[in-house]
Amino acid sequence: MPTNFSQERLRVRPSSKEESVVQKAKEQFERTLVLARGQLVGSVAALEHPRSSEALNYGEVFLRDNVPVMMYLLLQGRFEIVRHFLEVCLDLQSSTYQTRGVFPTSFTEQNGNLIADYGQRSIGRITSVDASLWWPILCWLYVRRSQDRDFGASQKVQRGAQLLLDLVLHPSFEGTPVLFVPDCAFMIDRPMDVWGAPLEVEVLLYGCLKSCCHLMELAQQDRSSRLLEQRLVLTRQWIHNLRSFLLKHYWVTSKTMQVLRRRPTEQYGDQQHQNEFNVQPQVIPDWLQDWLENRGGYLIGNMRTGRPDFRFYSLGNSLACLFGLLTAPQQRALFRLVLHNRSDLIAQMPMRICHPPMEATEWSNKTGSDPKNWPWSYHNGGHWPSLLWYLGGAILLHEQLHPQADVLLMGQTKAMLEECYWSQLNQLPRQQWAEYFDGPTGTWVGQQARTYQTWTIVGFLLLHHLLRVNPGDVTALHIDGPTTAR
Repeated sequence: MPTNFSQERLRVRPSSKEESVVQKAKEQFERTLVLARGQLVGSVAALEHPRSSEALNYGEVFLRDNVPVMMYLLLQGRFEIVRHFLEVCLDLQSSTYQTRGVFPTSFTEQNGNLIADYGQRSIGRITSVDASLWWPILCWLYVRRSQDRDFGASQKVQRGAQLLLDLVLHPSFEGTPVLFVPDCAFMIDRPMDVWGAPLEVEVLLYGCLKSCCHLMELAQQDRSSRLLEQRLVLTRQWIHNLRSFLLKHYWVTSKTMQVLRRRPTEQYGDQQHQNEFNVQPQVIPDWLQDWLENRGGYLIGNMRTGRPDFRFYSLGNSLACLFGLLTAPQQRALFRLVLHNRSDLIAQMPMRICHPPMEATEWSNKTGSDPKNWPWSYHNGGHWPSLLWYLGGAILLHEQLHPQADVLLMGQTKAMLEECYWSQLNQLPRQQWAEYFDGPTGTWVGQQARTYQTWTIVGFLLLHHLLRVNPGDVTALHIDGPTTAR
């Protein structure tokens, strides 16, 4: 599994062009902003390449792609755009029976009308789950940052949150507190054998439920009701059960793996099972021993009966830190793991979305021979610069909340983050802010990558803001932080 990429080649030098690169990126970001109903509403997925005439959906406003956009606008104090974005998404929340409560994957305005996509136009026709789970999180972070309590407590917002809760917390044939989804239902939107309870979706569900609770608490302060109190109790219990489940079944370290390898199998009956999902020791990959080292830890990608997915997913693990799902010591174990496996996860273009990639027969069988998810490309081991700010935010938030904890480790982690920042600053402008990068070291621009990708541009600007402009603003990413004035 480990590549032969030398650690020495990871070292990068600062650039004297930092100020000009940042200024140019800001100008390009402003060009991504578009109008809806006569007001700025958010960013298109990518700017058209000067020589490209392809008509693709990169000119639409994607909820998923606008997560970093909205966070950047919040840090700039441009609250009116964020509120308008939230309101438009709320107006487009699905009301049809089968998808009631779902937020749109994307939308665009044509001839004065808003046209939303709930998956009916997507490749594979899969409804995006992460878009719906992100909306309450963005809404609550907006309310916290802007102090717009009236919006959070409004009947319109409360109804939208209740519709979503009705959708994700409804009874099902599955007894666990996770949300089951099909393949391709989140950022990894092409076949990658991630069906079931993929980490990113479950962590987003955790953040979504916490945000919904905070929003309901606002409404409760204005108009207390028995029904609202019951919904709060139910949601808080679900949050507790979900976190306990994920930490029990997804969190792995060298110590937990030794226990897992020796657990009994084929258990039946009412007694407390030590191996609830009947995981056979043979499915534990050989590379895991060196990957974890002695003090590293991470959340695995999925837990299905007899089929755990031990791949590392960068976004899910980073969000688990930002949302407070992982404890402080577990977050530091994750940082140690990233440092130890830096050549795999960071390489030339930080950072890899998923590791290790599927190759050969496994790639063919599990992706349907998807040419875009070729080994070491796109979601199958590709490098996405837009993911770095999530990890950077997790590191910087941890430092803010736990300033005295393992100073040596955090110093090494911050130094790595600085080098990653310089690496992106030196490379991304001349590589036209590409969507993703291919190969074991992330050196080549992705074979089908769009250029001038919005979340590549704004992800860099977010990291620059948190490292250079105002490091204290990282608390704006903290879901459970106090609702205080800026």
